[in-house]
Amino acid sequence: MRLWSLHPEHLDRIGLVACWRESLLAQRALHHPTGGYGRHPQLERFRAAPDPLLAIAGYLAGLAAEADARGYRFDRTRIARPLPAGVDLVRLVVTTGQLDHEVAHLLAKLDARSPADAARLRAATVRAHPSFVVAPGPVASWERT
Repeated sequence: MRLWSLHPEHLDRIGLVACWRESLLAQRALHHPTGGYGRHPQLERFRAAPDPLLAIAGYLAGLAAEADARGYRFDRTRIARPLPAGVDLVRLVVTTGQLDHEVAHLLAKLDARSPADAARLRAATVRAHPSFVVAPGPVASWERT
């Protein structure tokens, strides 16, 4: 499971679709935490949020917004607790070290499957997913390096 902290604009088509699918699995695991992905390390940051289901809903909404911008149609009805109008995203913290790690990880994938997207990422100013606030720090403790 890979729930990217990077802004979904940095993902290629395969990465965006995979992240949507895995985020839906994460939503299910947060709702029913026993077995399977329920204890997956990437879910720690969502479980630590005051409202984990609202946090993953905001994350999914960010992916869906990127899909909309690309002309894809992700089924937003699959978001268990859509953000009510006027409610801000649950903002999670991601460190600069974690973002750097994820950029390197994504570049390795893109170099193999989509060199044009890898070049685009290398030239980009890297941003975090809208659900995250960036803070200085190392790679996250839950990350498998």
